[in-house]
Amino acid sequence: MSRLFATIQHTAQLGTRAVATAISLLLLAACSPLPTEHRPALAIPANYREASDTSAAALPPPTSLGRWKPAEPADQQAPSSWWEVFEDPVLLALEQQALQANPDVSIAMARLQQARALASRSEAARTPEINASASYSRQRTPGAAAGREDGAPGTSQSLWQAQASVAYELDVFGRVSSSIAAAQADSAQQQALAHQMLLLVQADVATTYFRLRQLEAELRLLRDTVQLREDAAGLLDRRLSAGAVAPFVADQARTEVLTARAEQLALEQQQALALHALAILLGQAPASFALAPLPLAPFSVQLPAGLPSALLERRPDIAAAERAMAAENARIGIAQAAFFPSFSLTGALGYASSDLGNLLQWSQRSFLLGPLLSLPIFDGGRREAELARSHALYDERVAQYRKTVLHAFGEVEDALAAMRTLDQRIVHQHGAEQASSRVARSAQSRFNEGDVDYLVVVDAERTRLRSRQALIQSQGERARATVALVRALGGGWQASSLAADASD
Repeated sequence: MSRLFATIQHTAQLGTRAVATAISLLLLAACSPLPTEHRPALAIPANYREASDTSAAALPPPTSLGRWKPAEPADQQAPSSWWEVFEDPVLLALEQQALQANPDVSIAMARLQQARALASRSEAARTPEINASASYSRQRTPGAAAGREDGAPGTSQSLWQAQASVAYELDVFGRVSSSIAAAQADSAQQQALAHQMLLLVQADVATTYFRLRQLEAELRLLRDTVQLREDAAGLLDRRLSAGAVAPFVADQARTEVLTARAEQLALEQQQALALHALAILLGQAPASFALAPLPLAPFSVQLPAGLPSALLERRPDIAAAERAMAAENARIGIAQAAFFPSFSLTGALGYASSDLGNLLQWSQRSFLLGPLLSLPIFDGGRREAELARSHALYDERVAQYRKTVLHAFGEVEDALAAMRTLDQRIVHQHGAEQASSRVARSAQSRFNEGDVDYLVVVDAERTRLRSRQALIQSQGERARATVALVRALGGGWQASSLAADASD
């Protein structure tokens, strides 16, 4: 019994010394330097150049109102249902379907889960690793191996083992903490990229939807035009039979009918392609997808651009670029820690016996406890090269961050310019469409009275068709430009009632 107490006391002393060593090393680790991240300096404008409110009095009033959510880091905020501002129930249903079935969204979510799993694996390095093992082996040794002559009898031995081991790396020079910081930054980057993919898919669905509605409106216009021109051609054929018009007049009318039919077929092809693209965005095969025709209704949604400084927080791709910088900065810490020693605490406790029945007897115990020091001495310059590579990767991420920011500012300015000019174009095209309709009616009346040639009627009808088409196309571009601005600003738009806006 006294031997047992002595053995336990000796083991406790060894454990106390190991714990004291571990505490000392942990205190030293608290003072270990880690690289400090420096966000690159950027020249942020005070306002957007294209945000000036020019010719506001000539613009139609907005049909929907809304307001921005407070800006916060894009990898922390949940993507908003910004498409609700268009007040289109069909678009709302399509957006929800795309979020559930779009393949790119599924890929982004899977990548996010992978990054989070890697971050959890890195964080596990903060805790000891404990394992258990059991083994059986039988070994025969010839007599010559024991120093006897050849042919001497050999010996055989069986060994049963059961053991539990523990290993823990002391983060003295920040290798573990830098690895964790890098993995966490990678996870945050993937989360921001997932939000960016959601935003891109949402914007693509809305853009394709509005293009489809624009094409449907143009098709309706062309179908009506074909019908009117066919009626006019039939009337001229009857007048030709009566000798009231020249043959070239009837031929000109028939030419206009065929031209309008050809344009109609070209638009039907574009409509089919847009419908196929929308089906793929929704995660469906084009053959199984259909959408009831509904021409684009005119609307004007005015969105405040906000401050350029908020764009750095609102855009998910900017947040992803910033997290990429943080990850590479942490990897510089990993490369720096490779120049210093690494300390690990290892321990093992178990039993070994040649007889399974005696395996768990106290006399068959075995244990191992002690620190392990690994000191790098010479590697031919590998560590220096890895550190230089880490610095170069960080510089690349900084340049990519600046590029992403500049690209974001450019997209916002482009969208603002498009919305401003399109609003003015729509006002002018409304007037042109009304004037061309009056000219066409007048030309038809004068032709019926014999005052002008039929070519005047043809030219007036062409002008009216082009004016109406241009108006429809501009209205479609205006809807897509609104989507482009929302995407450029990073989403965050929420539909709100007039009362809520009036109370601000």
